[in-house]
Amino acid sequence: MAEGQTTKGLNKPCILLIVIAGMERFAFKGVASNLVTYLTDVVKMSNSSAAKTVNSWCGFTSLLPLLVAPLADSYWDQYTTILVSSFLYVLGLIALASTALVRPWIPINNANPSSSLLWSLYMISLGQGGYNPSLQAFGADQLENEDEALPVCTKNDQISDKKSLFFQWWYFGVCSGSLLGVSLMAYIQDTLGWGLGFAIPTIVMVTSVLFFSCGSRFYAYKQAKEDGVKMFEKIIHAVKATASKMLNIRFALSNKSDLVELELQEKPLCHQDLDVTGDLNKRSNGAIHPREIAEVILHLLPIWTTLLMFAVIFQQPATFFTKQGMTMKRNIGTTFKIPPATLQSAITVSIILLMPLYDTLFIPFTRLLTRNEKGIGVMQRMGIGMILSVIAMVIAAIVETKRLDISRKTQSQIVPLSIFWLLPQYILLGISDIFTVVGMQQFFYSEVPVQMRTMGIALYTSVFGVGSFLSAFFISLVEYFTKSWFSDDMSEARLDKYYWLLAMASALSFLIFVIFCGFYKSRV
Repeated sequence: MAEGQTTKGLNKPCILLIVIAGMERFAFKGVASNLVTYLTDVVKMSNSSAAKTVNSWCGFTSLLPLLVAPLADSYWDQYTTILVSSFLYVLGLIALASTALVRPWIPINNANPSSSLLWSLYMISLGQGGYNPSLQAFGADQLENEDEALPVCTKNDQISDKKSLFFQWWYFGVCSGSLLGVSLMAYIQDTLGWGLGFAIPTIVMVTSVLFFSCGSRFYAYKQAKEDGVKMFEKIIHAVKATASKMLNIRFALSNKSDLVELELQEKPLCHQDLDVTGDLNKRSNGAIHPREIAEVILHLLPIWTTLLMFAVIFQQPATFFTKQGMTMKRNIGTTFKIPPATLQSAITVSIILLMPLYDTLFIPFTRLLTRNEKGIGVMQRMGIGMILSVIAMVIAAIVETKRLDISRKTQSQIVPLSIFWLLPQYILLGISDIFTVVGMQQFFYSEVPVQMRTMGIALYTSVFGVGSFLSAFFISLVEYFTKSWFSDDMSEARLDKYYWLLAMASALSFLIFVIFCGFYKSRV
């Protein structure tokens, strides 16, 4: 590959994998974005039960990569993991589409969603558990072997810049797929039927697997993992041994170790002949000491924990935001009605439109303010997104209060308030994603050793997994103490109070995040 070609942008395998990731997001969002409507209108669940089901499923789906990643990093290669996981993924989608197709011919008394529907959903989760983190890490690894002739420091800087570019375009790609999945599939499901609405994502996912297989000869493959060393078991024992130690010391590695340190300073490598990163990541025939792995994971836990409330807010568009929209005026013209789930596309539209402005306008502006070549750091990027998510929930609470006031005055199930009143909260969440989600991807990928890159991506997805379960827990807790906040009668529900609760909890989480950032020492 020509030098000019490698230094200006992403290579062909990266571009192909970004397209494949977009197709996978189309398939997943085509199912997930409108699932709460399917559960309430077709399966006949209550609003709170449907929301908890969706949150629990999304939580399991996002958390599972954290369990699969150590196996992918220690025993399997990423390519094989992607192929096997995609088979399970497709199998779950086929089962889900089949369930929706045969449901109209099954007597209501015999329709048991807990057996067929939930089995197919959790089969999708099993497939995605290995598919997503392996695909993203595999894509980022395609940049590792570029610019071999460059000096170590120059090469590392260029790869770092390219990986930042990769993660931004990766998120752009998955958002493009999400946009099509949310907007197109929600309309098809609401108007043409759920069988077709679930069959199309299945076909798209099968096509993406074929594309991935066709690109096999272009990919860069890593060498096999350490021979015969069972890292997974060693990590578990090391985490136990290290946990007690980490309670009594700062979240940093000992300064008494030799030149091989896991926490690297940002620039000294460029002034020394010793490549500490290479020594750390390549020693012992490719192995990293399990205690160091455990320390890295525990080192990340404080930041990981403070991001959970952002993930809780992330669950609202697919659940209560959608139920809000079902009670509002959705007409365009005399016949066409906007499917409520389609409004989730506002998040991805804002990301697609504004993502290019991040590098062209925002970063140059912040360079003037901070006098830093990078503009803002990854931590600052995540923090800005967290602030925007809090503002989004405040706006959501205000709009919901207005909707309730009009509903009580009109005594009508459909409130004469346009669904477009919900747009500001969707758009703000989209902008917050540009900062926090992309920042999280880069942060967790960069803060782990090379052999743990799949684990790094899994740590990122696990934030949303635990956040989904936390959202379901909040719903159960609020339901226990209030009884009426999640009433099936949306004119009696008090989602505005729930949104205020989330806004306050997220603001507190942001303050703790700022404190932890002050003590955190980055290895990049």
